[in-house]
Amino acid sequence: MAASLVRRDKKSTAAHLKADLNWTDNSSGVRQLQELLDSVLNPEKPAADTEALDWCKCLIAGGEGFEEFCKTVRSYDNATLCGLVWTANFVAYRCRTCGISPCMSLCAECFNNGDHTGHDFNMFRSQAGGACDCGDSNVMRETGFCNRHRLRTGENVPSVPRDLLLMSEMVLPRFIICIIQYLRDGYTEPDTSTERDLQKVLQQLEPQISFLEELTKMGGAMRTVLTKILTNQQIFKDLSVGQEENVYAKNNYEKYLSALKNSGLVSVEEKAQSGAAEPTRGAEAGAGAGIVVILLPIVFLKEDQDGGQSVGQRKRVKLSSTAKDPSIMDSLKHKCFLEELLFWTIKYEFPQKMVTFLLNMLPDQDYKITFTKTFVQHYAFIMKTLMKSQESDTMSNRIVHISVQLFSNEELARHVTEECQLLDIMVTVLLYMMESCLIKSELQDEENSRHVVVNCSEPLLKNNTYWPLVSDFINILSHQSVAKKFLEDHSLLMLWMSFVSFFQGMNLNKRELSEHVEFESQTYYAAFAAELEACAQPMWGLLTHCKVKETQEYTKTVVRYCLETLQIWFDAIGFVDEPAPNQVTFHLPLHRYYAMFLSKAVKCQGLDLDSLLPHQEMLMKIMVHPLQIQASLSEIHSNMWVRNGLQIKGQAMTYVQSHFCNSMIDPDIFLLQVCASRLDPDYFISSVFERFKVVDLLTMASVHQNAVLDGEQERPMLEGALTFLVILSSLRIHLGMADDEILRAEMVSQLCMNDRTHSSLLDLIPENPNPKSGIVPGSCSFEEMLSAVADFKAPVFEPGGSMQQGMYTPKEEVWEKEFDPIMVVLRTVYRRDVQSAMDRYSAFLKQSGMHTTGNPWPPYKERTPLHPCYKGLDRLLHCKTLHIVIFTLLYKIWLDHSNMSEHVLCMVLYLIELGLDNQVQEDKEDEVRCILEHCHDSWFPGTNLLSNLHHVINYVRVRVPETAPEVKREKDPPPSTSAEASNFGQNVREAQVFSLVAERRRKFQEIINRSSTEASQVVRPKSSSTRWVPPGTPPQLVTEILEIRESMLSLLIKLHQKLSAKQNSLSATWLEDMETNSHAHGDGITAIERILTKAATRSRQSKRSIQEICGKVSPPVAPKKNSPTDKKTMDKDERRQRARERQQKLLAEFASRQKSFMETAMDVESPDAEAAMDLGASEVMESEVLYDCVICGQSGPSTEDRPTGLVVLLQASSVLGHRCKSDETKKLPTTDDEHIYPADTCGAAHDVRLALMQRFFKDSSCLQSVSIGWEGGVYVQTCGHTLHIDCHKSYMVSLRNDQMLQGFSVDKGEFTCPLCRQFANSVLPCRPGRSTEVVSWHMPTNKKTAVLVKEVEDLQEQLGLFPTESNLSKEMESVIKDIKNTTQRKYMDYGKNPGSPDNDFLFMYSVARTNLELELVHRGGNLCSGGASAAAKRSCLNQLFHVLAMHMRLYSIDSAYNPWTRLTQWVTGCLDDERPEVPMLFRDCPSLLIIFVLTMPQPLRKEHFICLVRMLYNLQYTQALASLSAKFSPEERQAWSTSGALKKNAFDAEKSYDALLSHVIGELSKVKTVYDVNTEVPSSVWSPHSIEYSLQQFCLPYLRLSCLLQHHLYGDKLSGCPEVEEFSGLAGCLGLLAPALQPSNPIYSASCLDWTVNAFDLMTQWCSEVTGLSDTQTLLVQDPRWASPHLLHLPDHYNIIFQYYHKKACTACKKVPKDPALCLVCGTFVCLKGLCCKQQGICECVLHSQHCGAATGIFLLINASVIIIIRGHRFCLWGSVYLDAHGEEDRDLRRGKPLFLCVERYRVLQQQWVSHTFDHINKRWGPHYNGL
Repeated sequence: MAASLVRRDKKSTAAHLKADLNWTDNSSGVRQLQELLDSVLNPEKPAADTEALDWCKCLIAGGEGFEEFCKTVRSYDNATLCGLVWTANFVAYRCRTCGISPCMSLCAECFNNGDHTGHDFNMFRSQAGGACDCGDSNVMRETGFCNRHRLRTGENVPSVPRDLLLMSEMVLPRFIICIIQYLRDGYTEPDTSTERDLQKVLQQLEPQISFLEELTKMGGAMRTVLTKILTNQQIFKDLSVGQEENVYAKNNYEKYLSALKNSGLVSVEEKAQSGAAEPTRGAEAGAGAGIVVILLPIVFLKEDQDGGQSVGQRKRVKLSSTAKDPSIMDSLKHKCFLEELLFWTIKYEFPQKMVTFLLNMLPDQDYKITFTKTFVQHYAFIMKTLMKSQESDTMSNRIVHISVQLFSNEELARHVTEECQLLDIMVTVLLYMMESCLIKSELQDEENSRHVVVNCSEPLLKNNTYWPLVSDFINILSHQSVAKKFLEDHSLLMLWMSFVSFFQGMNLNKRELSEHVEFESQTYYAAFAAELEACAQPMWGLLTHCKVKETQEYTKTVVRYCLETLQIWFDAIGFVDEPAPNQVTFHLPLHRYYAMFLSKAVKCQGLDLDSLLPHQEMLMKIMVHPLQIQASLSEIHSNMWVRNGLQIKGQAMTYVQSHFCNSMIDPDIFLLQVCASRLDPDYFISSVFERFKVVDLLTMASVHQNAVLDGEQERPMLEGALTFLVILSSLRIHLGMADDEILRAEMVSQLCMNDRTHSSLLDLIPENPNPKSGIVPGSCSFEEMLSAVADFKAPVFEPGGSMQQGMYTPKEEVWEKEFDPIMVVLRTVYRRDVQSAMDRYSAFLKQSGMHTTGNPWPPYKERTPLHPCYKGLDRLLHCKTLHIVIFTLLYKIWLDHSNMSEHVLCMVLYLIELGLDNQVQEDKEDEVRCILEHCHDSWFPGTNLLSNLHHVINYVRVRVPETAPEVKREKDPPPSTSAEASNFGQNVREAQVFSLVAERRRKFQEIINRSSTEASQVVRPKSSSTRWVPPGTPPQLVTEILEIRESMLSLLIKLHQKLSAKQNSLSATWLEDMETNSHAHGDGITAIERILTKAATRSRQSKRSIQEICGKVSPPVAPKKNSPTDKKTMDKDERRQRARERQQKLLAEFASRQKSFMETAMDVESPDAEAAMDLGASEVMESEVLYDCVICGQSGPSTEDRPTGLVVLLQASSVLGHRCKSDETKKLPTTDDEHIYPADTCGAAHDVRLALMQRFFKDSSCLQSVSIGWEGGVYVQTCGHTLHIDCHKSYMVSLRNDQMLQGFSVDKGEFTCPLCRQFANSVLPCRPGRSTEVVSWHMPTNKKTAVLVKEVEDLQEQLGLFPTESNLSKEMESVIKDIKNTTQRKYMDYGKNPGSPDNDFLFMYSVARTNLELELVHRGGNLCSGGASAAAKRSCLNQLFHVLAMHMRLYSIDSAYNPWTRLTQWVTGCLDDERPEVPMLFRDCPSLLIIFVLTMPQPLRKEHFICLVRMLYNLQYTQALASLSAKFSPEERQAWSTSGALKKNAFDAEKSYDALLSHVIGELSKVKTVYDVNTEVPSSVWSPHSIEYSLQQFCLPYLRLSCLLQHHLYGDKLSGCPEVEEFSGLAGCLGLLAPALQPSNPIYSASCLDWTVNAFDLMTQWCSEVTGLSDTQTLLVQDPRWASPHLLHLPDHYNIIFQYYHKKACTACKKVPKDPALCLVCGTFVCLKGLCCKQQGICECVLHSQHCGAATGIFLLINASVIIIIRGHRFCLWGSVYLDAHGEEDRDLRRGKPLFLCVERYRVLQQQWVSHTFDHINKRWGPHYNGL
């Protein structure tokens, strides 16, 4: 039966079966169908056989055509979601205003059909693929839906007729099981087969899977059927196992079962082992077994340590007890097709087609839920597969492509969290993943450490393989309901903390002390990325849900677990109280979790800080590692870690970089602030100085020994310690600033460093606490804040061509009131940025006149008040230890001790001022408790800075080396006034000793004792007076007593004198005279005055002291410089300083010299250079022109033997050819209806004209009647510098040997001018000559025109002499060769026989024509502006003419064919040739002029030149008349002919246009064909005025060219004139009009005519040449006028171009190119780098540039919005002409913001194209190797 069915026609069979199945009793139909399917869908057939697929299509369609069936099903589409699925590189949109989930995305169609005006949206190129969310209100707001999905058109679709999809329901299950069987059969375990033939299996299944994908696109009705089949467990049961008798199916099933076996997270063997390790497995065996594996490393470590009980504290964590399904770790079991399909999708590593199919089904809600559950069920298996995969990158993208669609939806995420333990699975899998790469931590106690950390060099971390998992985790934590479940589940939190602790202390750095490391590891990238992504991002996610009082409990729990885990960590690494030396890790995620939750608790949840803090001892421990990082930062910047290589600097920079700072340095500093506010301040301060290793430096003695630092490291370390203290006590980010204030401070600090573009600002400002996307209610938006603090500087354009972006710069009041150097220091990645901020600040002060002398100091900024919880922080500023340090440093700076700096003083003053501004309420009982044996109490009476300021210190006992100057040599008592003598013994006893370290030890002991005995009475060990000596200190220290007798105030006043270099800079009454407001900005002097004023206003005692000291102040005693060592160190510093100043001075001088040299060098208009431009006279011996050679520097004439040349750049150009008739620029097509036609361009018109001529006339004559070079003409330009040609040759040799030069090819003769570095590729020889100040040469002669005509004829008869062989002539020939090589052959060979002399001749004079025409274009198309043109300064036309003339004299024109005779004489009889000459009326006058000038003997006298111009003007005028007459209607022609005939006999008939016009009409009308009837009739009537205008316009181009030629040959000045008078101006300049004939009344073009023979006769002769021909009237009508060249007109919005072109298929290969590009000259669409369009190894852009621009191409890259220039064999990125609303480029469309045309930039681009200056202005060129 089945067999017979198979043979029948598919369509009829299908129809027949469908009918059978529709009966009520359809059993026979069902049977038949099943049998048919058994034979058709037989999995033993090869999959590539498409027969089965065709059958399925026919059966499903039930007899009708498949296409019609699709249409019918689509009409029942009830989907309300778009759900379009896309893969990587697809262009989609994201609108933050409409999105609820940050992952929301829209396809272009839905985006464009929705209304998003004014929204914060961007276009993006999808990284991993995605799907359109339009219509899904869980993910986006309904206002953003497009029209189609907003109206929910899907809901009112009629229900599907039952029989439509009946066949589908029967056939598809069999089809799917068939696919599954192929997949089962094709799968091999990776270890058995050599790297997998999976791809092959997939390729064969391609059509089948595509078919499934097609089905999903039929809309909701079909998706419902598919969902039923995929999720129905019964169908699966029946079909999956396979029929018993079928061996093939059985084998498949076995394969499938074995594949399933290893799908658990823990494979079977591992399970067996873990079972042995854990005998107490109860009911939760599965989960338990898994967890044991996770904790294996810890268990394992425990067995090593016998007494190590602490690890036992980590309880065995079972997964949450509510787990209904303990099988996270177990093998999978499948219950439906969907599950098995997903399973194979994973096994085959997510083939793109399968992923798309599974995603296409998502709009179906039932499917979505089942699929999400299935996905979660397979989650562990997915990650396991990912870890083993070779292609983990591709696979990651595909996984996220799926998961982001499922987990962005809060409903779904909550559902699977509750039903399927999604959170448990994720955390477990994360732990499992990281467990594979753990190593023993070496932090602290290397031998005995029991802590394990991830190994950052493992591929798992290096390649970010964990990324998909972490990204899913962050995604689901963004949903409040899910995050709350997480925070409520304590066992999960504990698991998570143990996960975080794997990162605690990773990537440990050990300082290299002996030699440089051999290998710099780059693991730190991985470490920072891991901490940010795996620890910090989830933390920020959780924090967003802990914002209100109600969530207090969550915070408390997290904090509790943080502290527990920290305690476990301290025990595991064996940490007591001192950190191990020379080690640092930047990764302390546990500390940071703790810090951030503390901050949130106090800021948002109103919790009391103390309730969340541990005991003092724990705080002391917590503080150690963050403090270690701060000290290490300082060490790294002080070059103490140089032997660890550059990477350690990289770490220090990454730690503070904008993407990391808010998750790293900010929490660290906040944690230190919390510790400082709760610990004893003396202990804290001394710890800081000890960590920074500057304890030994803090002594009153001028010499000390430092056990741990080198001399040059002391100063930066001391600066670091003080700066850190300033930051610690003044930073308020987490201590009371509101989010808006933080945003403002961040913004100001970034803007102060440098002006910033909008996008870099967005990037530089940390994302938390202020997300920049979306608007947090009640907080200030980014844009509002930006406009409040900054001004926008629009993108200006510099003539040098450097592109400016739109920048934001701080407002003046921001500099004045908000510039905060502390914040700047905290946020700078590069130290130079701090300097940059200070320079900008000083510039502002100078400009606004606030501070004009000297360098200003960083301003002191008032702070936001502290949150009450953190008040204790102020005690830091009021502790004796700090005051002693301040006192010591002030003293040392005053006495100029070594290693003190202005920065140290600045920070010390900052600390004093902070202390004065932040007073502490003193408790009286503290004072009572003071027992005198504190070594510090003897320095200062109390802790208040205000009262300590004026406390005088008399004697200090110091420990100094024996060699120090302080050691007294004689034992006499000091000179005795009675009081002092009696007090001496007592003084010695009272002298102050100061030992930071001993003090810190004592405090530590005290705190430990206090916490251990809990006694209220303080037990103090008596050991405080003995100095703690660091081991290994040289012992010979002796104790000396210094007499000081200073207080802090007196030292400040003395420093004021020192800084201002005046004896008594502060008079006793200065306090009264001070006005208080002038203190904000200034230098150190102002700072000291500000502090003194504050002290005086806050305490009467201080005020008295200040007045007293100022009254009796005496000059400071110069420090005794009797010790040679002291002198040495002082001198060394001073010498360095002086050397630096000398160097600066030298550099400045050098720069100014260079500048003046450049100025003189660039001034080309020096008299001798001017002279060089003009052709000299050969007759009069005058001074020769001298040239300077820029290589050897000698000056001299250019001689035959040693010629000099101009540095020139030769380039082929088609700019002239792209000119059009109309001034209107052509538009770039952006729809299918718009086109650009190239036929109306100048190049095309000339080509047509020449081709036409060649059809009718003699070739040699044609080639002298036109110019070529409109396309591919050679343009010559120079920078104006000259060099000896032999010097140039040796220069080229040296360039060839220097391999470093990039960007140009020496082998092609390219080089840069040795003086101005302009790009060049040839040298144009200057001819030896005299200067041209020859009067007789220019004298207007009185010879008759007729005489001159004869002279010209005679000159032309002279034969060209071959030049004598000399160096000069050789060079000239080589330059001609260069010129020919510049352009392509096709632009040179226009004749019938290529390479003939005629051809060569045409090419040569056309080069001259091209250069003249281009100069005209550069001057704006006319000569109205006169001589002032940049082009003229650098013109080399004179030299070029000379070279061309020398070359062209070799070709003599046959006198019989000389046009001159036909131009000036009445010639009788025509020469019999097989082809006639070109008629004079068709010849191009400017070409003839150039030919005459170049072929006549040089130099040409000016009178002869003028004669040439006059004769040719006659011809040009006649052409104008002929051309004009052809435009008349026949009636008008008749009228003008008769009216002009009347004037023929008047005396001035030869100079009257009507007479001449009528004559021409008469002559040309003799033959009917000339005035063909088809000329279109003009609408307007010709008046005499319009005729005159038209004639003038016709002749103007010729006059302009002649005038320009005269200017270059004879140096005549071009006088400017208004445009209306241009004709008369030029005619006068050329001597066509007598000067007297230039009155104010309008002149007629005819009055310039000058006939030597009868005008009418000559005209008749010219016309007769034309009338003798047929088909030539098109050649008669010509128009020499062309508009200036333009690039295409671009639309204002870039999106218009992008949307049309980025999907457009290439015309050549019919595919959508990967990198589409557009030619901006002609609008052609090309593939950049596309291999499909390669011809002879040259890619399409390069080919097009040769074809369209003679090797110059300007392309807009559609996908990057940038413009790329191709010039010859090089290319460069020019920049973009489209900028966003903030005036910024968006290269590669990375930001995807809307872009708008920047007209200025486009104008500059066009200007560079027209002026051929791409090579000079753009600097970054590289070779393209024909690959673009």
